[in-house]
Amino acid sequence: MFFSSVLGPGQGNLVDATSGFWRGLIGSARSSAGVVVTPETALGVPILQNCVTLLAESMGQLPLELFQRMDKGQREAAINHPLYDVLRYQPNGFQTPFELQECKQMAAGLRGNSFSYIERSGDGNVASIWPLQNDKVQVLKGKDLLPYYRIGSGEPLPMRFIHHVRWSSTNHYVGLSPVELHAESIGMAQAVRQYASKSFANGVAVSGVIERPREAPAIKDQGSIDRILDQWGSKFSGVDNAKKVAFLQEGMAFKPVSMNHVDAEIVNLLKLSGVDVARIYKIPLPMVNDLDKANYNTIEQLLIQFVVFGLLPWVKRHEQAMMRDFLLPQDRRTYFIEYNLSGLLRGDQKSRYEAYAIGRQWGWLSVNDIRRLENMPPVAGGEVYLQPLNMVDAGKGMPDLNNPNVRAQLELQQREIERILAQ
Repeated sequence: MFFSSVLGPGQGNLVDATSGFWRGLIGSARSSAGVVVTPETALGVPILQNCVTLLAESMGQLPLELFQRMDKGQREAAINHPLYDVLRYQPNGFQTPFELQECKQMAAGLRGNSFSYIERSGDGNVASIWPLQNDKVQVLKGKDLLPYYRIGSGEPLPMRFIHHVRWSSTNHYVGLSPVELHAESIGMAQAVRQYASKSFANGVAVSGVIERPREAPAIKDQGSIDRILDQWGSKFSGVDNAKKVAFLQEGMAFKPVSMNHVDAEIVNLLKLSGVDVARIYKIPLPMVNDLDKANYNTIEQLLIQFVVFGLLPWVKRHEQAMMRDFLLPQDRRTYFIEYNLSGLLRGDQKSRYEAYAIGRQWGWLSVNDIRRLENMPPVAGGEVYLQPLNMVDAGKGMPDLNNPNVRAQLELQQREIERILAQ
């Protein structure tokens, strides 16, 4: 078969088999805290689950387009290309495009690698894309130095049948698993939560104690003690009894029990472990619902920081992997795949409209350009670009005011400026 002729009998080495490759695929490691860290158990850490799903859901909701390059730098949606419907409408028999993009990023975010099987039609174009489980896929290195993929116990498949998105790698073939790489930090977060849970299950926690003077006679009847405590609880515990005044006799005194140092350290450890996990995925803390130091003035900047430094590297990995795996060699100069991030980078309505007014006034945006950015249909005559009167070529001098076309453009420009100033 083809695979045997390429790899040869008994050839095709498992990439990095001696340095934890299987652990990297399966994502299992034991931390110093004694906790086994896997992608499944790591998802039990709320902030890690929040980081991973934030990236995956953000990837899933981004519009994904297949474009065709046209003359003079123009482009248009390649709706007639077979790949267009696969990416936009039906990637396989059971998933929506959102679900496929989400599961690809989930696998890459947890295990450092995402594998999908590419089903091709007779002409070589992509007919469907099927997600694969990471622990079912082996990465082999062929004699031609290209990666080959074995699914289960089957024969190795060449690159054209597997869509592989990898995170940062030390061997260039298999991405590192963030969960395995940071097993210590994630394991500490898991261990602290387990310790706190077992403390609640096995420990004793009271809100306060009632003390009697040492010289007072002891109450030896347990029933009397229970009645006193029950009466105290029914009268002074709960929201409805807040701020009531208690009357104590026989020298009794109520002393509340505050948080001890161990409990305070647990809270600090939980916060620190959450910060570490957010650093792993380059997510600003307010983006994962930690609003301690957030304010209204910084939220927009934090969103831009998340998009540029957290999400955009993943977007580029997916885009270029799809360009490599989905497009035929003869199509790569004509077609390209691109996510649209403009929706995430847009400011509030007032900021957008001010930017549109500047772009319209200085001539690099038309009415229809602005309407397209706001998901509005074009209007007749909306493709006109204005040019300020003082922005003319120095070699041409002043415009010819006797030219009807020039006068019409200047009048249109003046009306546009008056409309903007009247807002």
